[in-house]
Amino acid sequence: MSKRNSQAAKTAARERLRAERERQAKRDKVKRQVIVACSIVGVLAIAGGIGYAVVQGNEPGYWEAAKDDKLVKPANSSGENGTTVVIGKSDAKKTLELYEDPRCPVCATFEQNVGKTIEKDVEDGKYKIRFVGASFLDRNLTGEGSKNALSALGAALNVGPEAFLAYKSALYSAEYHPQESEDKFKDDSYLIEIANTVDALKDNKQFQTDVKDGTYDKWALEMSETFDNSDVRGTPTLMMDGEKLTGSDGKNAPMTADEFKAAIDKALKA
Repeated sequence: MSKRNSQAAKTAARERLRAERERQAKRDKVKRQVIVACSIVGVLAIAGGIGYAVVQGNEPGYWEAAKDDKLVKPANSSGENGTTVVIGKSDAKKTLELYEDPRCPVCATFEQNVGKTIEKDVEDGKYKIRFVGASFLDRNLTGEGSKNALSALGAALNVGPEAFLAYKSALYSAEYHPQESEDKFKDDSYLIEIANTVDALKDNKQFQTDVKDGTYDKWALEMSETFDNSDVRGTPTLMMDGEKLTGSDGKNAPMTADEFKAAIDKALKA
């Protein structure tokens, strides 16, 4: 092989190597650009995901949004927001104010021991009752059962005062009232199951629709606010003529039928 041919071969080889290096450099550059581009997209995606999560986190929850719902007042209620619920004979001279939270276990005990006595007294015209519902246990324990049960009570009140009292009694019954830590009243199906033990509500399609659709959710929030704006700070609380009715300890609500009878008789005579 001539020197020239040998030199030419080396030059050609060097050129091929240079060209290959250039092609490799271009491939490396493109690869780096792709990596950078993907990284940017990934960062944007993460940022977008975080942004979406923040937006989602800032979006109001169901009950927060329900504050802006149209207020539907149950039949048999009165007052500006329908939160005055008074049941009894119109000629009854005095009114017993009853403050209760649906999830309250002490309220359940009170209702189981004294509820029937109150219902009979109201039926006999001894006094009227004004019900004020609370939902502070939803805040204290987290959950929504108190508000949801209040909404269902609004649906029962819309059916009639007797249906309301019977349903309230069923909610607080030993059979159906959950433990304080259990938020079972958040489930519409459970509230409807309980309602089916009440004659006026059994298989009542309108009642069931109102519970499922949350017809009285806004009303339940208004009722809760009525409690929050009162001077009462615990449940059950009984008031008549601005005075608190208490049991034998002189502090808490009367928790037996006998204690209640003594307290209510004294209040009626005042």
